[in-house]
Amino acid sequence: MSSVILKRKTKKASYKKGIRAETYAAWFLRFQGFHIAARRFKTRFGEIDLIARRGSLVLIVEVKARATVAEAMEAISLNAEQRIAAAADYWLSQQADHARLCLRFDLIAICPRKFPVQIANCFGA
Repeated sequence: MSSVILKRKTKKASYKKGIRAETYAAWFLRFQGFHIAARRFKTRFGEIDLIARRGSLVLIVEVKARATVAEAMEAISLNAEQRIAAAADYWLSQQADHARLCLRFDLIAICPRKFPVQIANCFGA
């Protein structure tokens, strides 16, 4: 099998794994009483995996499927944090009640055979 075909299969498998992890994280947040305002919110600045809302609290959530929580935390680079924060600013500017909203940047780590781990205020804007 050629390396191009292997790369395509690997990329497709990673994409599917990411979608499953985001779906699992969305259900996890719903059980906590959050409404999922957006999934895979894309802007020219960057992408936000999940935007969850409960009252005036808005969670900007990065979802990482990794073997351990430590690996998931290490997977968010400074550049990624900046892109997520810029996309969050854009989303916030689109909201009619943006002045009363409180943003929080969370990480949800999806590890094999474990419940999701939510790390509040994982990074700042």
